[in-house]
Amino acid sequence: MLMTDNNEPFDQLSDDELLRYSRQVLLSGWDIDAQIKLKSARVVLIGAGGLGCPASETLVRAGVGFVHLIDDDEIELSNLQRQTLFLPKDIGQSKALTAAQMLNEINPLIKAHGSSERLTDDNAFEILTRFSGEMPDLLLDCSDNFATRDMSNRLSIRYQLPLLSASAIGFQGQLALFEPNQNNGCYQCIFGDTTAHDDRTCANSGVLASTTAIMGNLQANLALQYLGLGNNPLANKLLLWDGLRLQQRVMGFKQDLQCSACQP
Repeated sequence: MLMTDNNEPFDQLSDDELLRYSRQVLLSGWDIDAQIKLKSARVVLIGAGGLGCPASETLVRAGVGFVHLIDDDEIELSNLQRQTLFLPKDIGQSKALTAAQMLNEINPLIKAHGSSERLTDDNAFEILTRFSGEMPDLLLDCSDNFATRDMSNRLSIRYQLPLLSASAIGFQGQLALFEPNQNNGCYQCIFGDTTAHDDRTCANSGVLASTTAIMGNLQANLALQYLGLGNNPLANKLLLWDGLRLQQRVMGFKQDLQCSACQP
């Protein structure tokens, strides 16, 4: 029988887990089986900043058993406006390692890890399988630049990993969940080759603190549904959030049969 680091089986909940997650287990449409699926789930987040902080915190509080954050940045004063796992005393420290430490304190029933090097095509397999020895059940792209999103898309296709991609800039955000094994399109099918795009980031364009909080938690909401219930309400869809107008809309998309990323 598979056991956690605390010598507890993955296929049942302890008394502490039943009490901590009781409000979820009471939900109509959510039961102990769904909660057990969260307990055994492995999630990797690329980015431990404005999106990665709220997304990972919600996942950990909800009971996702294994969370691994990858980020080579260090905490700066300007990060504290929106990166909710960090305090002023953390300035100069690794984002990934500091976030992981905080997540383990928030919920000692889970296991959070951090990797403080940059993820690349060459080191991806070693880093993605680090700590768990297996590929994750879900890959979350919490980055703020096109280059990393393109790489996340390539890794998703290469290793057949479901990719939950979120973005947040200014007052706006986007969200999509791609499933390579369903042949329903990828990030490049929607946005094309982004190497020619302007490389706008929060650092050079600005972002409202609530934008990253909302998009990170929307990302976590979809991750919980996917991991616990097997639902993808955004299959072949892109969610668009407009914080200025408090409007949200969902657009459909089709797989690009000429896509150089996901087509053989």
